[in-house]
Amino acid sequence: MAAAEEKDVLMRADHIKVYFKGKNKRSGTVKAVDDISLEIKKGETFGVVGESGCGKSTLGRTLIRLLKPTEGHIYLDGTDIAGMKGADLKEMRKKAQIIFQDPSACLNPRRTVRQILMEPFEIHQMTKQIDVEARIMELLNLVGLDAYHLSRYPHELSGGQKQRIGIARALALKPDLIICDEAVSALDVSVQAQVLNLLQELKEKLGLTYFFISHNLNVVYQVSDRVGVMYLGKIVEIADYDQLYEKRYHPYTEALLSAIPQVGQEERRERIRLRGEVPSPSNPPDGCHFHTRCPRACDRCSLEVPKLREVEKGHLVACHLYDQ
Repeated sequence: MAAAEEKDVLMRADHIKVYFKGKNKRSGTVKAVDDISLEIKKGETFGVVGESGCGKSTLGRTLIRLLKPTEGHIYLDGTDIAGMKGADLKEMRKKAQIIFQDPSACLNPRRTVRQILMEPFEIHQMTKQIDVEARIMELLNLVGLDAYHLSRYPHELSGGQKQRIGIARALALKPDLIICDEAVSALDVSVQAQVLNLLQELKEKLGLTYFFISHNLNVVYQVSDRVGVMYLGKIVEIADYDQLYEKRYHPYTEALLSAIPQVGQEERRERIRLRGEVPSPSNPPDGCHFHTRCPRACDRCSLEVPKLREVEKGHLVACHLYDQ
């Protein structure tokens, strides 16, 4: 990679694996993230889409070290954070934060909004270094709330308001990267649109970089600059969102996008229905993990793991159909 390109990369994952050992021998080892490499460029929204249980959330939490990778390296601004611990890991938290899926579950019900937003500054011992009250008001204004909400408890807020508090808390320490882990999936459709618009505005205003996880293809299409498609712990395709929706290379991506509801389109895509069920991550198939359900699988697919290759500029796919 050229030096100029390296400067544009905020985070790089290099052969990340996250395995969870089962409680006994019969349960096996769950390969939640199985050898993933990717780059997140500064100022972009990198969307990740895939079926439930494919490892999207595990990958996102590993990238900011809420989980420690079993193998591999994670570079944030050129620094390997995969093995960080103690004070170094705590300092890294200022640069990378997360917005969780369920705003009701991630806010302490015994604390007021003021106390919730005060917590990041207390943890990092910043209460005497900055005007925290002024910063809290700034955060509330950024997410469209006001001083009235400071004395409220989470149960007194709507779902959208709770998520706005979650966003404000993630912004408190002025991070560069924010993991959005299904950040709108628990909200009503009308509120989803408001929160998505807010995230877009914050990105432009604050120069943020997002790693946006969702199972909703329309949401990913709306917010992402690039999209990575995950299946059973692996990235099978990466492309700019317009490239991906114009031409899909991987059979799984084709099937996934065929499931998007179509309204008022003259040319309707035929729905591709995959055979069988998603295999267990504790016992994935040999070779390509998708070959047991793939309509275009060949003998090689069951024997050899396909590598992620560039089939056209900026468009990568892991499929033996495009090895040559």
